[in-house]
Amino acid sequence: MSPARTVLAIALAALAAGCGRPRPVLHVFTWADYIKPELVRRFEREHGCRVVIDTFDSNEALHAKLQAGARGYDVLTPSSYMAAVLRRQGRLRDLDHARLPNLRHVDPDHLRRAPDSEMVYSVPYMITATGIGWLAHRVPDAEPSWTLFDRSDLRGRMTLLNDMRETLGAALKLLGHSLNSTNEAELAAAADVVLRWKRNIAKFENEQYKSGLASEEFFVVHGYSGDIVQAMESNANIVFAVPREGAPMSCDDLVIPVDAPNPELAHAFINFLHDPAVAAENTEFIGYLCPNKDALPLLSEDTRSNPAIVVPAEVRDRCEFIADLGPALSLWTRAWDRIKGGQ
Repeated sequence: MSPARTVLAIALAALAAGCGRPRPVLHVFTWADYIKPELVRRFEREHGCRVVIDTFDSNEALHAKLQAGARGYDVLTPSSYMAAVLRRQGRLRDLDHARLPNLRHVDPDHLRRAPDSEMVYSVPYMITATGIGWLAHRVPDAEPSWTLFDRSDLRGRMTLLNDMRETLGAALKLLGHSLNSTNEAELAAAADVVLRWKRNIAKFENEQYKSGLASEEFFVVHGYSGDIVQAMESNANIVFAVPREGAPMSCDDLVIPVDAPNPELAHAFINFLHDPAVAAENTEFIGYLCPNKDALPLLSEDTRSNPAIVVPAEVRDRCEFIADLGPALSLWTRAWDRIKGGQ
């Protein structure tokens, strides 16, 4: 073979090897419908990678899967209280701030209230208030109160979140207690309330309730503000409110497991999501507020004025952030087991 042909053959072989090299894969474990698909595709193009998304429907389901040995995830989005649990268990790595220049856009007002205020192991992703969504034309006399779930005339047309912290928390707020109570008597009383509500609901439901509300299979749902905002796009009769007794608020965080296969790509993904233009586009699409101070001015007026997305201060004052309960969580588990097993 001539020298020229030898060089050409080597070049072609190198090109073929390059074409056959698999793209790196970023594995994300998150809530359903929690990032705009076009933004995922944009990240894939910009970083020459593939993004694989698995979903969970509660923080406890996320934790249980990790406890059972699930591995291979690069980015998780637990709520702040669950991120604190995972950190305590040694499951999360420290973040490299040198790889995260967009952290300068994170809202300092939110960080002052966050468990990880220095963003050592977590970066806030999206804030939500939990409340009630209902069909105004089906329940014209609805009031923004947890007592709505006591209405037997709506039996079989309502759903509650299949989430121990959210649903027991709602009952605690109705009774005038902290949704982070570790008082056994208060938890027992809250469980009694949920058992009473259970007689009126169609089911405990975490993911399909929003489509059920939009299709009018359900008239009243207990749910996350962003989910209800998404449902409103399909049905203009939907109303969302935070109950007057108060409700949980939560922030879901971006974290990287200690055994993440692609930590550099995970950092790039977190940094991408806090680009102000990306954060604003994502908020507009999914209906949850990214606590990014420089994204807020980029939001449409409709979004900025939507109280289900940008929660007014007077509503925030009635809410509590869900906290890590430590060993006292076992009291909640017993109360929840009683609810799920009771009639």
